[in-house]
Amino acid sequence: MTLTAAPVVRRRRLHRAWVVATVTMLALVAAAGFRSSTGALLEPLERDFGWSRGVTSGAVSLNLIVYGLTAPFAAALMGRFGIRRVVPLALVLTAAGSGLTLVMTSAWQLWALWGFAVGIGTGALALVFGAIVANRWFVSHRGLVTGVFSAASSTGQLVFLPLIAHLVDGPGWRWAAGIVAVFALVLSPVVWLVMRDSPGDIGETPYGSPADAVPVPAPRTPGAATLALTTLREVSGTWTFWALFVSFWVCGWSTNGLIGTHFIPAAHDHGMAETTSASLLALIGIFDIVGTIASGWLTDRIDPRLLLFMYYLLRGLSLLWVDQLLGDSIHPSLFLFVLFYGLDWVATVPPTVALCRSHFGLERSGVVFGWVFASHMVGAGVAASFAGWTRESTGTYLTAWLTAGILCLAAAVVCLMIPAERHRRPDLV
Repeated sequence: MTLTAAPVVRRRRLHRAWVVATVTMLALVAAAGFRSSTGALLEPLERDFGWSRGVTSGAVSLNLIVYGLTAPFAAALMGRFGIRRVVPLALVLTAAGSGLTLVMTSAWQLWALWGFAVGIGTGALALVFGAIVANRWFVSHRGLVTGVFSAASSTGQLVFLPLIAHLVDGPGWRWAAGIVAVFALVLSPVVWLVMRDSPGDIGETPYGSPADAVPVPAPRTPGAATLALTTLREVSGTWTFWALFVSFWVCGWSTNGLIGTHFIPAAHDHGMAETTSASLLALIGIFDIVGTIASGWLTDRIDPRLLLFMYYLLRGLSLLWVDQLLGDSIHPSLFLFVLFYGLDWVATVPPTVALCRSHFGLERSGVVFGWVFASHMVGAGVAASFAGWTRESTGTYLTAWLTAGILCLAAAVVCLMIPAERHRRPDLV
């Protein structure tokens, strides 16, 4: 009798890309934590130090602008020195900027810490970082992974904002800033231990690569600043770049700059408690997780230009009505706004990243998206100051809401004018 050996069952090993993606998400959550706290800290800082809304809004504006302008240079630095070195240092800088607010005594210190230290630290941990990881570590499901990374920013808002609001209401805003600092500091060595610059550095290929693909270490690109500026000069002659630049500027205006910074004080103007409005803002973060991941899934299947058109169109229409929805309590119409705005919050990121990659190529897409993302945060910074100024001069946020709504409708039209993709995308599934 002939004995036949039982077939060997091989367990599929978890691809390292998913471990790197998990750590990337945690870093994005940490970066989002402090930025989401600014709206809850405006009024407490004004009460403690006697500062005006213009002073606190100006510090937020500086933070958002520095945050955005850091992104393209951070992308180039990651190409020069590697993700594994840049990200832990950025977390340490974020922790220092947040922690030192505990001992500040004057407005210029708020501007220096919020504007420069935290702005640079979180700017290096912006969605550009997530886009680079997704492009290097994934071939299949790039859009979906980009959506997950985008949702991580909302997760930071979801995790930190209700806690921050309750701490502000209880022991004080210094406890809130301290928690953000500790979380960022603890995460830094974790990123150093787990993160790698590319699959090729550990002898692997990106997730979803063809079977005959060869592991290739991440290239080192000299001259980070030169690369960022050269790339800008090369792509600035194309309509696609400016269409993405302008539309993402409006995206930043209508999200981080307006809703993220001023929703809590605007709701308070209508008689709503700060803890209640902070919970609503966190709820936007919950719905954004679903909306952004779904947007990533759709980006793998639908023309990104059409997705952007719908996102900006619907966002603009909702902003035209928000002032009439705010009140001293939560009602069904306001909840529907929160639901919709959450689903649409950063749903624009996956299709924008996909258009950068398809029009400008895989290698340059990280830096190109860095510049597009810079416009997002500059728009947010301008909106934060503009909304603060209109509130101070008119006593209401109505002008800010209407302006943002009209800008979003204009951005929807601009997105339809982006040319068809130049390259066939390999990540379609």
